[in-house]
Amino acid sequence: MSRIFSMPFASVYPHYVTKVEKKGRTREELHQVITWLTGFDDAELARHLEAGTTFEEFFADARLHPNASLITGVICGKRVEDIEDPLMQKIRYLDKLVDEIARGKAMEKVLRA
Repeated sequence: MSRIFSMPFASVYPHYVTKVEKKGRTREELHQVITWLTGFDDAELARHLEAGTTFEEFFADARLHPNASLITGVICGKRVEDIEDPLMQKIRYLDKLVDEIARGKAMEKVLRA
């Protein structure tokens, strides 16, 4: 089991915010991406952040978007579509989406519209 599975989502979330804001994107755009991937609304996301939910619990509660499998590419040196562990793949999907908005990719492409 990877160490990240038991890490609180709230401990990584500020890094996501910093990454996108440093590149001129907004927290609202980050929330839009998280909502698209997980199905959480703002209240559910806030609840997970306040509760210190682990990544494992966070994604266990998520309703993954049907188009999440369209997320492809390399993150941390591995192709996300080739990651075998389902939880690690979901975490890397989120990392990939955050990278894409930080790089300035159009939101409709990030959300696989």
